[in-house]
Amino acid sequence: MNDLLHRLGIQLPIIQAPMGGGPGNPQLAAAVSNAGGLGSLAGAYLTPDQIRDEVRRTRQLTTRPFNVNLFAGGYQSRPDRDPAPMLEVLSPIHDLLHLSPPSLPRVPPDPFDEQIAAVLELRPDVFSFTFGVPSPDVMRRLRHAGMAIIGTATTVEEAVILAEAGVDGIVAQGAEAGAHRGTFAGSFEAAMIPTMELVRQIAARTSAPVIASGGIMTGAEIAAALRAGAAAVQLGTAFLLCPEAGTSEAYKKAILNAFGDNTTTITRAFSGRAARGLRNRFIEIMSDREELILPFPIQNSLTRTMRSAAASQGNPDYLSLWAGTGVGRARATPAAELIATLMEELRMDT
Repeated sequence: MNDLLHRLGIQLPIIQAPMGGGPGNPQLAAAVSNAGGLGSLAGAYLTPDQIRDEVRRTRQLTTRPFNVNLFAGGYQSRPDRDPAPMLEVLSPIHDLLHLSPPSLPRVPPDPFDEQIAAVLELRPDVFSFTFGVPSPDVMRRLRHAGMAIIGTATTVEEAVILAEAGVDGIVAQGAEAGAHRGTFAGSFEAAMIPTMELVRQIAARTSAPVIASGGIMTGAEIAAALRAGAAAVQLGTAFLLCPEAGTSEAYKKAILNAFGDNTTTITRAFSGRAARGLRNRFIEIMSDREELILPFPIQNSLTRTMRSAAASQGNPDYLSLWAGTGVGRARATPAAELIATLMEELRMDT
């Protein structure tokens, strides 16, 4: 067992990515933790009371360590452009989905301070964050509470910042990773570094353990990440088809219909922040209208009604189908069976 696994209190070098918006839930987190990995809860879109409820439910399902994740930056509560053109784009889509006309949502101030207070109260074994770095005071309080701390980096420069902040592990989020990019200290373009290359770069520049994330779907790919210098891997897309995940049926069908590595693209259309997902109609509509997209999380709040209706109606054209480049190799199997298969594949490759 390496130092990172010992610090996290887990047996296997597999961390389930904290997937917000449905797929990541207490059932999946507990199943992964019970199988020897580290399950994760996505708390960024939850109120403090909802975080408390998810942690309580997870603790009813497992006695093993799990992680709670928050967004530590990248939050803009006021539009930086006229929202009217974006509302015009959404209006016919709302008609199509039998919704009332879209309206600009009221976005509250950044909830991080209240959310982190709940995390400090609940004291999960592991806390992780993305989109930035918590203040030195918050980091001190997290360490005092005994939690292991994991940050997300998309460049070596970000990894150095995280190491200096005192994290216990750094998620190296490569260009292949699904969902939101965690870039916080540089341009989006400079942060599109392939996973294995990023792992090598970060391992060479910092002493903090590295967690490889992006495009990893098999035990052979886990082995490659460990050889590149990672102490563990973080998988998100690989768990989307697990029955424990809260992935909607339309989302699952879209994943099952995905083949090859060019079915995904980077888009800001759904949330206002760059994220990788399966191509669909809404991404096409917004492909030449980037200038209309509102900042995160305003755009995310604005499109939530559309996305929720699309999920309930089984319409993948207007869903945010977040997925990494390896989505065509996703396996529909219970989380424990998937982890057992991954570990067997890993043993065969080492």
